[in-house]
Amino acid sequence: GAPFTLASYMIEGGPSRNYNKTKSFMVSEPQAWFALMDKLADMIIADVTAQIKAGAKAIQVFDSWVGALNVEDYRVFIKPIMTRIFAELQKEDVPLIQFGVGASHLVKEWNDLPIDVVGLDWRLPIKDARANGITKPVQGNLDPSLLLADWSVIEKRTKDIIDQGLEMPGHIFNLGHGVFPEVDPDVLKRLTTLIHEYSAQQIQARS
Repeated sequence: GAPFTLASYMIEGGPSRNYNKTKSFMVSEPQAWFALMDKLADMIIADVTAQIKAGAKAIQVFDSWVGALNVEDYRVFIKPIMTRIFAELQKEDVPLIQFGVGASHLVKEWNDLPIDVVGLDWRLPIKDARANGITKPVQGNLDPSLLLADWSVIEKRTKDIIDQGLEMPGHIFNLGHGVFPEVDPDVLKRLTTLIHEYSAQQIQARS
C-alpha cells in the first residue's frame, strides 16, 4: 500500500468515492500531510525491506486510489515521497512496480520514478501508453470483469494485449486490477495457459 492510499483510509475512516476529506486535508494542512507521508514512507520501506529479506523476488506498490488526484497535486504532494520510497528500495536490488487504478493520467509521472515497471489498469491500452512516452517495461492489463465473460471474449482480448506488449520489449501480462470472488479458478488456469502458449508462439513467429 502506497502512502496516499493508506492515508485515505486513515482520514476517510474507510472506503470513499471521492476522497474529499483526504484531498481537503492534503491541501489545507500541508505540513501535517507531509509529516504523515514521511511516517508512512518509513513504515512502507521497513515493511517491504522485511518482505524482501524473507524472500520476496519482486515488489509492487499499490496506490489504488491515487487516481483521485490531478497531475499537479500528484507532483506536489505525492511524487516526492514515492521517489524517496523507491530510491530506498532500489538498494535491495529487486524489481519494483508502481500500480494504481483509474490513474492513466499519472503514468507519465510514474515513468520518471526510480522503478522498473509501470503498472497499467484496463483503461489505458499498452499501445497508448507507449505512444504517450512510457518507455519503462509495463505490466497489465486485462479488465478483471472480462473473466466473467465467454471464453471467446477472454481469448480475443488476451491475445490483443499480448500483441501490444510484444511491439516493444518489456511487458508482464497481468489483470488490470484484482480477481473477483465470482471468477472460476479454472478460467484463471486456462488464461495462464493461453498467455504462455500464445506468447511463445508470437515470439517465435517474430524471431
